[in-house]
Amino acid sequence: MVFYFYIGVILIAGGMVNSWFGSPRLADWTTPACWWGYILILDAVIYRIRGKSIIRNNIRLFIYQCVFSVLFWGVFELNNLHLRNWAYVDLPPNPWETAVGMALSFATIMPGLFYTAELIDISGLFKKIKLPPLRISPVFAYILILLGMIFLVLPMMLPPTIATYLFIMIWLGWIFFLDPVNLYSGTRSILADLTQGEGSRIAALFASGVVCGLLWEFWNFWAGSKWVYTAPFMPEIKIFEMPVVGFLGFLPFAVEYFVVYHTARLIFGKSIPGGKSLDYRIFD
Repeated sequence: MVFYFYIGVILIAGGMVNSWFGSPRLADWTTPACWWGYILILDAVIYRIRGKSIIRNNIRLFIYQCVFSVLFWGVFELNNLHLRNWAYVDLPPNPWETAVGMALSFATIMPGLFYTAELIDISGLFKKIKLPPLRISPVFAYILILLGMIFLVLPMMLPPTIATYLFIMIWLGWIFFLDPVNLYSGTRSILADLTQGEGSRIAALFASGVVCGLLWEFWNFWAGSKWVYTAPFMPEIKIFEMPVVGFLGFLPFAVEYFVVYHTARLIFGKSIPGGKSLDYRIFD
């Protein structure tokens, strides 16, 4: 096994043991420690299976994904200033430490989702999923784009007391807005899969969202610095810190990152290091 597999194990085990029995001060770093450990483990396992992986064979693309992950999550943080669905508590007293910890945590979102989905796809768990081919007309594509624009703008125009119920519109809005663009631009898209009756990739992304969502909430629950939810969605029925109904949002969340990632590659083109040599179905 690649040497950093063991580093990943140490990061997760060390982070959790410290959260349970160790220093509350170090527990502020539980979330980034566990997530970086998880990514190292995933990459090492993929390398063991395929003989190549993104960290070993395309570190520039890995760095790009981490940076883009921080930037895109920043959009949701701006949305949350109005919607007020979550808040951060017990942050380190030093603002620079808080900023570094948040950046390291947010950087893991995209790699965590993508590598989990890639490993699920490699397993062949959803390989046989076939759907009736969907015909996407230009009119339907334009309707989706318009609907996506409405979903992204409307919650930000309504009073916070109403907007706080509408975060799912933000999750879906980017998909509706950008995936038709990806389809007609010839880059990877969920709609392209659906026109071919291909369901395995979207199933892998859905599953990745659920797996990562559970891990996010589990590690966050034991962390010293954490987020808590203020959204009024059955707040008394929770798994860890997340109201149960909120877990549904992790399904489109993974798809959303897939869609936005491929739109970014479409826009920035050659400035983004390619992943073709890796044969990854999720993001190459």
